[in-house]
Amino acid sequence: MAGIKGINLSVFKKFSSSGNLGGLLLFMAVILSLILANTGFSDSVKKILDSEWGFESNTVHVKYSVGMWINDGLMAVFFLLVGLEIKREIVEGELSTPKKAVLPVIAAFGGAAVPALIYFFFNGGTDTSAGWGIPMATDIAFALAVISLLDKRIPASLKIFLAALAIVDDLIAILVIAIFYSEGIEWMYLGAAVIGMLILILMNRFNIKNPFLYLIPGIFIWYFVHHSGIHATIAGVMVAMTLPTNDTDVESPLEKLEHVLLKPVNLLIVPLFAFANTNIVLKQEMVEGLTSPLGLGISLGLLFGKPVGILAASFLCSKLKIGQLPENSTFLHMLGLGLLAGIGFTMSIFISILSFNSPLHVEEAKLSVLLTSLMAGIAGFIVLKLSSHRKKA
Repeated sequence: MAGIKGINLSVFKKFSSSGNLGGLLLFMAVILSLILANTGFSDSVKKILDSEWGFESNTVHVKYSVGMWINDGLMAVFFLLVGLEIKREIVEGELSTPKKAVLPVIAAFGGAAVPALIYFFFNGGTDTSAGWGIPMATDIAFALAVISLLDKRIPASLKIFLAALAIVDDLIAILVIAIFYSEGIEWMYLGAAVIGMLILILMNRFNIKNPFLYLIPGIFIWYFVHHSGIHATIAGVMVAMTLPTNDTDVESPLEKLEHVLLKPVNLLIVPLFAFANTNIVLKQEMVEGLTSPLGLGISLGLLFGKPVGILAASFLCSKLKIGQLPENSTFLHMLGLGLLAGIGFTMSIFISILSFNSPLHVEEAKLSVLLTSLMAGIAGFIVLKLSSHRKKA
C-alpha cells in the first residue's frame, strides 16, 4: 500500500506544481485578452479566432475556426485528463467506496438545481428565460487552478472532491445542452461513437497496455460525438473511462498518460482557452445589464445558488449517512468548495451563446459570468484559506 500512496502523492505533487504555474498563466491570459479587446485589438484577435483550419470533403468535415478547435478540440484533451484522474480515484483513491463517491454526485445535482431555480425566479416568462442553464455549470479548469494555489494548506481530498463534483456538474450541463439547447441529435453519428467506445472497452478487456493506442479510436469518437450534436468535450471523459489502471505500485497505462498530459494541459490548453473566450468588448449597456434580471439571475445563481445547493446536499447526505465528507474536511471547507463551484466560465459562456439570439444578451451574460466567477473564486479562496488557519488554531 505504501507504493500505491507513493504514486498518488507523486501524481498530485506534479499536478499541484504545474497547477500553480498554470493558475498564474490562466489569470494572465484573461487579463491580456480583456486588455486587447478594449484597446483596439479586438478585431485582430477575433479575425485570428475566426480563421479556419482543417480539411473538408463531401464525406468528412474537420475544417473549423481556431476558436472552435480550442473550445471543442483542445478542451476535449483537458476533459480527458480530468476523466483519467476521476477514474484513478474511483479505482484506488478517494472515490473508491460508494459512501465517498455518492456525495460529489448528489452535491453536483444540488449545485445545479438551485442556481437554475434562482435564474428562473428572476427571468421566468421574459425574453431571457432560456438562459436558465447558464449558472448551472462549474468550470473545472478555473476552480482547480484556484484550489491548487492553496497547495498543502487544505486536504488533498478536497481537490479530488472538487474535480469529481465539477465533472458531474459539467456532465449535467452537457445533458442539459443536448436535451434543451441542441437543435437535434444525429443518431447515426452517436451510434458510431458508441461503436468506438465498444472497441476501446474490448481493448481494455484484451489488456492492451499502450495508452497511446487508445487515443486513435478516441480521435474518431471525438469526431462522431462532435457531429452528433452533443458537445465534443464529453468524448475526452468517455475515452478516459476505458483506459486500464490498477491498485498496485506498478504504473498503469492510465497513470502513464496522466503524467504525459499534466503540463501541456495546465500550462498551454487551459490558458489558451481562457484567452480565446474572454475577448469581451466592454460597453455601457453591458455594464447596466449586470443589474438586469439576466445579470442578477446569473450572478446570484453562481455566487449564492451554487454554495447553497452544494452545502444543503452535503449536509443532507451526511446526516442521512448516505455519504461522507472528504477526508479531514469540515462544512467550512464545503462552503469554500461551493463558492469555487460558482466559477462558471467555460460551460456557462458556451450555454450563453446557445441561449440568446441577441448579441447584446450574449455579451451581457458573458460579462456577468466573468465578473461573478472572479468574485466566487476570490471568496472561495479566502474561505478555504481561513479554514486552514482555523484548523491549525
